[in-house]
Amino acid sequence: MVRCFLIHTVSPVGALSAGESRVLYSRLFGPDEAVLSKQPREFTPEERRLLQKEKVSVVARRVQSAVSLSREASGRQPVDAAPGEEALVLQDADSGVVRLRAGDPFSEEMSVLWLGVQSLGFTLVCEPHDNLLLAEGILRNLTRHCLDSLHMLGQGSEVLLKSSRIDILLSRLLPHGQLLFLNHRFTQSLEKEVASSMAK
Repeated sequence: MVRCFLIHTVSPVGALSAGESRVLYSRLFGPDEAVLSKQPREFTPEERRLLQKEKVSVVARRVQSAVSLSREASGRQPVDAAPGEEALVLQDADSGVVRLRAGDPFSEEMSVLWLGVQSLGFTLVCEPHDNLLLAEGILRNLTRHCLDSLHMLGQGSEVLLKSSRIDILLSRLLPHGQLLFLNHRFTQSLEKEVASSMAK
């Protein structure tokens, strides 16, 4: 099961320094770790929200670091794309996997799959027993739909204003954090369903 999906910055933007990453969108799936943990006291809802926000920020910083290392090692920098070139940009996207140890920041060990598309990072946090090939396919599919339907690569693109549309994509492609095996026919019907829901 996927624990969370993130969209965040992976290269310095605006007021952020080189090592910082801004989380633009996050969606958590599954049980709340603060409720399940055996803490001596109960967390208030505000404390749980801050704890989750900090965990998401830690993941975003780790991925931002991995993307910058990958780009330095490959020697190529992201190229600005014109509208309509989203598929080309996605083909050239940096990708990778980061393993998070238990307790850093989640209570269990996790696998983090990421795609670095220009200045944006698309990230899935998965449980260690999940099928990473399937998760990568779903991450690429989600990223493609976000780039095509929501035009996230354009100047002034406001991801924060498009969160309800991202929620629709997640409910179709990653329902309740479950990785779906997709055959060709199911993929076609899902594509039509996503296109009609995004047109609304």
